[in-house]
Amino acid sequence: MALVITSAPAVEPVTVSEAKAHLRVDGTAEDTLIGSLILTSRLHIEAALGLALMTQSWRLTLDAWPNGRELELPLRPLQSLASVKVLSADGTAEAVPSSAYVVDADGTPPRIVRNNGSWPQPERAVNGIEIEFTAGFGDGAADVPAPIRQALLMLVAHWYERRDPIEVGSRETAIPAAVSDLLAPYRAVRL
Repeated sequence: MALVITSAPAVEPVTVSEAKAHLRVDGTAEDTLIGSLILTSRLHIEAALGLALMTQSWRLTLDAWPNGRELELPLRPLQSLASVKVLSADGTAEAVPSSAYVVDADGTPPRIVRNNGSWPQPERAVNGIEIEFTAGFGDGAADVPAPIRQALLMLVAHWYERRDPIEVGSRETAIPAAVSDLLAPYRAVRL
């Protein structure tokens, strides 16, 4: 399985100006650093929670269909499913008709559920199934829930204040409990 971003977010959930106000930083000398901390914090939160904060497009490739009728998508919230394709031996993509499946965009995780019958089998042994989808809370920063935006600002501040070289896994690299608490309601719970 491979997950590849095909269209990155156009903007970040918080601006450099918002982060500077949170950090109480004047001037522009550290704008590049703060911008990179915003990006890093967003990526960290997205990876930890299986979320896409801002609208972004992805391609999921699989070698084979999972057992059963359901295919879980690795990111949420799902905005749209663009296509489901299987590849022939020569790499030609054939679209699976949308009548062959139902999309559960509201599920946690979102999923594609096969209707009757079986999935068409790819002829390629590796990455023979391609699924294109768009995920994210929306196009604008205001679409991202306020607790996530606040956690992102707090994570930016945490990393801004701890720039010295330190050992990964040490107490200094731990994410502050307040950040984890703000993000807790957005964790996917599996039973």
